[in-house]
Amino acid sequence: MRIGFPSRLFKLPAIVGAVLLALMTHAAHGATLDTVRQRGMVLCGTTTGFAGFSAPDAKGVWHGLDVDLCRAVAAAVLGDANKTKIVPLDAQQRFTALQSGEIDLLARNTTVTQQRDTALGIIHAGVNFYDGQGFMVLKSLGVKSAKELNGATVCLQAGTSNENTLADWARANRIEYKPVVIEQFNEVVNAFAAGRCDVFSTDASGLASIRISKLHNPDDYVVLPEIISKEPLGPFVRKGDDNWLNIVSWSLSAMIEAEEYGITSANVDQLKGSTENPNIKRILGVTAGAGKNMGLGEDWAYNIVKQVGNYGESFERNVGQGSPLKLQRGLNAQWNQGGLMYALPIR
Repeated sequence: MRIGFPSRLFKLPAIVGAVLLALMTHAAHGATLDTVRQRGMVLCGTTTGFAGFSAPDAKGVWHGLDVDLCRAVAAAVLGDANKTKIVPLDAQQRFTALQSGEIDLLARNTTVTQQRDTALGIIHAGVNFYDGQGFMVLKSLGVKSAKELNGATVCLQAGTSNENTLADWARANRIEYKPVVIEQFNEVVNAFAAGRCDVFSTDASGLASIRISKLHNPDDYVVLPEIISKEPLGPFVRKGDDNWLNIVSWSLSAMIEAEEYGITSANVDQLKGSTENPNIKRILGVTAGAGKNMGLGEDWAYNIVKQVGNYGESFERNVGQGSPLKLQRGLNAQWNQGGLMYALPIR
């Protein structure tokens, strides 16, 4: 005799499982935001000192393009850009620190790659600087092109993507070289300055920073014209917390889109009170919705622009014409000015 059971009994375990999964997912997604609010501080991993991107001044206050992104997140979440604690990390430490929860956000000249996005339990939250790997040499060597570097010794930092990129490029161009791989960034610079290697290879922005801030006679060195890779640099967060990913990603987008619409730290108050532009009204929270969607106040983007500035302001004072590096905008110009900076719309 066949005994029949109500079909709803078979569905019960699936329903319970779905409810538990939803509760776990909700808890995970709110974890970082709740932790940051309880702590009252955003813990941000950066370099141990990289002029233009993340470096302390004489008073120990950190500045740079990456630091500004950390401050933007603090402004969005806590209403105060100064509620940011910088955690200096070397290339070997950076991913472990993020994975373990030692930091909430990694903003450390880190290239977005498929392997990093899929295999480390972390995920990128945008691109705040488009770069590429290059080469720097002493002018006295008389080298005009990287393809003249056959037989050279090359200084590289361990734990970066530069090692594999250089190996691939050299193999494709039939160039032999001797790598000098050193773990600490400052030790790599010292080795190059002391003549232990003929060439320093890293991201072009890094070469510009090193040349100006780390070498005693910058005019004695030249950055060669070749760029041998794509190096999109951006912030990373832990996987599994979609809301925190959204907050970091949209904080960066707010800075980029604010520049596109001409919203600056100087005029943001005027625009908030007088503009009829619906895009600006959404960015500045006059039209509500964007903040609520992320569990933030509607003034989240206003606080970013008011306290940190838009992307263009940050670029110019840290790495652009208002800085010692004097980098051109290039690929980091707005999309409508020949660059790649294209913010997703806040709507």
